[in-house]
Amino acid sequence: MRFEGTVKTWNDDRGFGFIEPIKGGQEIFVHIKAFPPGTGRPVPSLKVTFEVELTTDGKKRAKNVLLVRQARASLRTPRTSSAAWGKGSVAALAGFALTYTVVTLVWGTTVYLALGFLLMSVVCATAYWLDKTAAQNGQWRIPEATLLMLGMFGGWPGAIIAQQTLRHKTSKVSFRAAFWVTVVLNMAVFITATTPLLVALRASTNATAGLEPMHTAAGSIALKPESKTFYLGRPIL
Repeated sequence: MRFEGTVKTWNDDRGFGFIEPIKGGQEIFVHIKAFPPGTGRPVPSLKVTFEVELTTDGKKRAKNVLLVRQARASLRTPRTSSAAWGKGSVAALAGFALTYTVVTLVWGTTVYLALGFLLMSVVCATAYWLDKTAAQNGQWRIPEATLLMLGMFGGWPGAIIAQQTLRHKTSKVSFRAAFWVTVVLNMAVFITATTPLLVALRASTNATAGLEPMHTAAGSIALKPESKTFYLGRPIL
């Protein structure tokens, strides 16, 4: 027999929560494994249908949980586990590819930088997959801070691919906001370090510190303190 209810609380880090039946009564424990693959991460106020079974210690828990709209749609058409990519994710990857291409063509980048992004993306995507698997099996999760750190150090393209293909970490607002902050920080460092912007910032800092450029015999530019004339031990500007 199926019942209808609403997800009352949900602990995303530990992969379980409680369902409040529409007809009242005690709240029913529900684990992430009770949801079918491809459903996505449950959130509070989500309307679901479910069956009830007893555990070995006599407690009730939900099984075969479906979203209300999924339960109705399954009567009409088969449900697919894939979902459309978010526009922001597509734009971020396209923007990164365009920026990297322009920087490489105009100012040049080392091949080690590309390999670094690739390696970190693979590591980050693997971490998302392990976290997704742990959530489904009720095991210890990878801390969100670790996922964000891997993304900030160049793994965010792989993180986006993993988020969209695995449908993982795509609905928690606080994590999404922090994730996009790490993307912006990583791109800011990348652009600053690979374009003349870093040179301009250094020149501005040196000018503020009272240093002036000096051309060397090799044609490069060095910096030397501003020359000052002293009279009776006092500088004359």
